[in-house]
Amino acid sequence: MSEPAAVLDDLRSESDELDRLVAGLAPRAWAAATPAAGWSVAHQIAHLVWTDRAALTAVTDPDAFAAEIDKALAAPDSFVDDGAAEGAALPPADLLDRWREGRERLLTALREAPPGARFPWYGPPMSAPTMATARLMETWAHGQDVADALGVVRKPTARLAQIVRIGVRTRDFAYGVHGLTPPAEPFRVELTGPGGELWTHGPKDAAQRVTGPALDFCLLVTQRAHRADLSLHATGPDADRWLDIAQAFAGPPGKGREPGVRRPGGDGGGRG
Repeated sequence: MSEPAAVLDDLRSESDELDRLVAGLAPRAWAAATPAAGWSVAHQIAHLVWTDRAALTAVTDPDAFAAEIDKALAAPDSFVDDGAAEGAALPPADLLDRWREGRERLLTALREAPPGARFPWYGPPMSAPTMATARLMETWAHGQDVADALGVVRKPTARLAQIVRIGVRTRDFAYGVHGLTPPAEPFRVELTGPGGELWTHGPKDAAQRVTGPALDFCLLVTQRAHRADLSLHATGPDADRWLDIAQAFAGPPGKGREPGVRRPGGDGGGRG
């Protein structure tokens, strides 16, 4: 499990990096199309505002969060898009201010959360460190969409280790949302980090294995790239199946995009 302080620091750093990418944009750049169909740069940031607000409610008022679940159940195919569209309609400066304020409030709430506390979410309940890791994963993934829209190549960082961790931990969830029974045995995952270091999960002698670059694994589990465009290798039929369905984000199965599209999005066809 991630150390709470470490993952919160990583979440702040990931958010700050994306903030620097969008802070100086001209209004027309906020309207630039991203790889997520129908979503502009403004939609991507608005989605982070929306999910940060939902996470803050889950942490500070779990009873009120139940109403958010009801909204999602009432409009499962549109509630994510609706939330992004609402924020994207704001002037960019106002949207940026809302994101900054909201993410700071969430960081404070997560830092002050009682040890061992668990909070409701659109998927399984989460501890504060896991909630922070999920927010980091989403910030990185939507930041990738923004970077692609702006033609910016981001340098991978050691923060990818947090996304790898949640990608591995959500293996069974990915099977479940596809109506499949998860394999009984654990997998071995061996990934090469940005600095050439080896990141490993699972028993060394596992028959089912996934190997490759950590960046590619993160692009896969956030559905920012089709596996055909990545250098990931599966050993065993169950591991091979996992690479077809992997998703680290909550919600229904993501549709992804066709091979040849460098960075597909997540749930709802590109907006996880």
